[in-house]
Amino acid sequence: MNKFYIITNHTKNESDEMAGRIRDYLENRGKTCVYPEMSESGHIIPGTIPGDVDCAIVVGGDGTLIRAAGVLVFEGIPILGVNLGTLGYLTEVEVQHIEMAIDQLLDGDYMIEDRMMLYGNMQGEKREIALNDIVVSRSGSLRILCFNLYVNGEYLNTYYADGIIISTPTGSTAYNLSAGGPIIEPTASMILVTPICSHALNNRSIIFSADDEVVIELGRRRDDIAEEAVISFDGAELTAIMTGDRIVVKRAREKTRLVKLKKTSFLETLREKMKGN
Repeated sequence: MNKFYIITNHTKNESDEMAGRIRDYLENRGKTCVYPEMSESGHIIPGTIPGDVDCAIVVGGDGTLIRAAGVLVFEGIPILGVNLGTLGYLTEVEVQHIEMAIDQLLDGDYMIEDRMMLYGNMQGEKREIALNDIVVSRSGSLRILCFNLYVNGEYLNTYYADGIIISTPTGSTAYNLSAGGPIIEPTASMILVTPICSHALNNRSIIFSADDEVVIELGRRRDDIAEEAVISFDGAELTAIMTGDRIVVKRAREKTRLVKLKKTSFLETLREKMKGN
């Protein structure tokens, strides 16, 4: 690897400081480093990523890495995450080990781990991609909403809940976990559906094949009042929908490519991250 794309969380001063430390270390090893061109809103400007980048180094927490993945996935660039956050399920390297990690990377002592992503298509007009999850939830009002679930064109169930999470295995340790959903090994291929605060005693998460098509329809409540909800992709890109609207969720062709340096298993990582939680 010779050319590196360094992405930071500009809301954290320590992120920029760490990025400078990484750049200096790489350039002292004869490597080239570039920073992304950012919009005023703090997003990478599409079409500005150099075509000859070998690896992206993302400095921040899991949220920073997820946002970067939404852009880098279309370039096929592998991502190495440097953790400045708290849990850091996705980030590979802790800051105190960064120089050692770079040496390992440059020596070729690493592997690339592919992570499944999801596409959400709203009314056939707008399509967005997500690494963690697609969430349909209430907007403003404290009233529970009605969600109809269809799988491969067949009606399955109706949920009265605050929302519905459609998650990848990678996202199973995110909002899905907070909502009581199961943890799934992150390199698996499947789609996980979890209701948020469901108004029932027997509603649990359901796991589907990665080849299934999952449709969430915002239905009418028993009082027949039209409702409004919002759809978010990895916690961003809020889009409003109304009663009767549907979002179609499928596995994306693209995959996020994560650089893995450690030989630790997912179970070991999970055990370490969940200490005291």
